[in-house]
Amino acid sequence: MAEIKLERLTKRFGDVVAINDMNLEIHDQEFVVFLGPSGCGKTTTLRAIAGLEHPDEGDIFIDGKRVNTLSPADRDIAFVFQFYALYPHLTVYDNIAFPLKAVKAPKSEIQERVKVVASILQIQAMLDRKPSHLSGGEMQRVALGRAMVRRPKAFLMDEPMSNLDAKLRVNMRTELKRLQHKLGATTIFVTHDQGEALSMADRIVIMHQGSLQQIGTPQEVYNQPQTVFVAQFMGSPAMNLINGKVQSQAALTPDPIKGEEPVLHLTHTDVWLKLSAAQLSRIGRLDELIFGIRPEHMIVSKEPGEKGFKAPVHLVEALGSVNIIDIFLGENPETGDLVLLRARTHPAFRPDVGQPIWFDFDAKQVHLFDRDTEQVIA
Repeated sequence: MAEIKLERLTKRFGDVVAINDMNLEIHDQEFVVFLGPSGCGKTTTLRAIAGLEHPDEGDIFIDGKRVNTLSPADRDIAFVFQFYALYPHLTVYDNIAFPLKAVKAPKSEIQERVKVVASILQIQAMLDRKPSHLSGGEMQRVALGRAMVRRPKAFLMDEPMSNLDAKLRVNMRTELKRLQHKLGATTIFVTHDQGEALSMADRIVIMHQGSLQQIGTPQEVYNQPQTVFVAQFMGSPAMNLINGKVQSQAALTPDPIKGEEPVLHLTHTDVWLKLSAAQLSRIGRLDELIFGIRPEHMIVSKEPGEKGFKAPVHLVEALGSVNIIDIFLGENPETGDLVLLRARTHPAFRPDVGQPIWFDFDAKQVHLFDRDTEQVIA
């Protein structure tokens, strides 16, 4: 298989920068997922690696060889498209065998390699069928088989499961990850589905507006987001993000515990948080921040505790295995926007709308971002 390296890769379409000065290394046999919303540049990056788009600046290396000027056929990669692109007049066998027939491989070798691939994908019984007699999942397997039979240096997959139903997608991503391990294949997989990314990737490359936002393992990008965009994009429900200001506790409470001790006051609410010495040292002179906390890191109760805050329930979403509780904290008087916190709770915890509850935050799971740069600071 192969290592893939991008150096200062840039691609423009008129005034739109689809890929903005990207640097990236993908290791041999690694499964990397490009993740981001529509229009973020992930498919353009994939197509540039494949040779289907020519970068305006920068270099692409596959196995240490610069491939900018090589045609797609000479890069020894296999591309699996969002739409299966099977030949409707050919059988499954002939669709899978097509790349080998195109290079005039010996008939015995074609038969053997198609047999092996069909066995791996568990489609031996379908080899005589035509695409019109296959389900969506079966057609996807045939498309994968056509890529696998070539034994390329790398597999590039552009949202290959977006046309499948939810249950089949779960089954297919498990199967695809198993196949990738079995083949030891360097794989780049493009998706906008964070569930696919978290469950399949060795590393996730998160993109936004052509720029690389963060690279890391699924655990890293979820638990340690480096930007506000990543914090919002990863997780369902998304991370709570509320503007805040560092000020003295004396300005907020008539009977402050420690006088002028600085705290973070959440804007348009009665909620404030003590800041640790480590947080204060990283914040420095900044006072306008964005506070972040994931819904699962909220602590809620129907009874008052020794600490915490009291607020009414705005909405309850019962999702079966969990409940999502929207807590009303206040309202922006200028825009009329509500300030809400979302908490993920056990399904047995189901307060009524309007009922007061008590809540607090897991202090170890608080994220602070610079409001101007939207970069993490603590």
